[in-house]
Amino acid sequence: MKRVLKKVTAALLAATMVVGLAACGNGGSSDDKSSKSSKSGKVKIGVSIWSSTDVLGSQCKKMLDAAAKALDVEVQYVDQGHVSEKVTASVEQLAAAGCQGIIICNSSDTEMTSAIKTCNDNKVYLAQFFRVISKENSADIYKAAKDSAYYIGAVHEDEPANGEELVKILLDKGDRNIGLIGWEQGDATWLGRWEGYKAGVEKWNKENPDDKAKLSEPQYAGTTSEGGSKAAEALMAADPKLDALIPAGGGGDPLQGAIAAVERAGKTQDIDIVSTDFLPDLGERLENGSMAGESGGHFCDPLIAFMMVYNAVKGNYKDFAGKFEDVPFPYLYVSSAEDYAAYEKYFVDQLPYTDDELVAMSKESLKELKATAASVSIADAESRSAK
Repeated sequence: MKRVLKKVTAALLAATMVVGLAACGNGGSSDDKSSKSSKSGKVKIGVSIWSSTDVLGSQCKKMLDAAAKALDVEVQYVDQGHVSEKVTASVEQLAAAGCQGIIICNSSDTEMTSAIKTCNDNKVYLAQFFRVISKENSADIYKAAKDSAYYIGAVHEDEPANGEELVKILLDKGDRNIGLIGWEQGDATWLGRWEGYKAGVEKWNKENPDDKAKLSEPQYAGTTSEGGSKAAEALMAADPKLDALIPAGGGGDPLQGAIAAVERAGKTQDIDIVSTDFLPDLGERLENGSMAGESGGHFCDPLIAFMMVYNAVKGNYKDFAGKFEDVPFPYLYVSSAEDYAAYEKYFVDQLPYTDDELVAMSKESLKELKATAASVSIADAESRSAK
């Protein structure tokens, strides 16, 4: 019998305040050419994150800590659990703790209203990662972001395309009855992925009218392993013919819970699972069939947001008012153990950037940094490793 995945401990919802650090209210404007610094003399960047300890969050933290070390930057994390009031409070906490810049995720459009105001009031630079304010659905909030002298922009993926690609992996494997697990209703990234899943099924059905697939309405899991497990159990109970599951995301824990539920039901070989956010044992799971495919490898996404904020604090990037820097970031896709082995070599066994490369990245213009973000791939990491 296959081992059941251990439940990842829930992340703390607030970080301990650092004593004695100055608030950022005395920072210069976006036109300041002088570099601002904390009392330690270092640039200090805050990270408001749903969890710095779950599968994806811990990978993000590892990458950010490496960049902070390479650039001699002080970093403070606040784990806000994707709880709305804690998300907005985290920005206030980091600004009060002396951070000159903040990167943030998860952050809904409405939460960004408060986050942007806090950063404007405290003259703290702000960038999103894994999220982008919707220009269409939140026009007023988008305008406030664009008008801000301190909001830089967002680093994010093409979520509808991601959803469509994952559905294609399942359909190509012969799956036709797909169960869907979301994490938080109304979350922009979740809605984008859901749009892609539906588009992928609709496209298939249009091209294959005699071999139609169906996608369930979503079961919501929150961001816990237990939630993922219960959602998977409900979907299996509702449809005995279920042959695929998509735990859409939520940091990796809901996926682990869903896999465990399928294993307990003895249906590992009957139900294909695809998701977003790579698991640490993904290669093994692709080989034994408990995973059919996954998109991920995007823990470098917050690194780009970090570099944007770092350069804003240093005065290298400026004049943000009236602009919205939109930085697309690519997903990596794996659907076999062989695919994952290459990813593991260059993204897991080692970080995809060396200290020297991180320092060089910090000196890039914003245009160059966007090109660096767009070039992230297994092939790119392999080519740099060979030098």
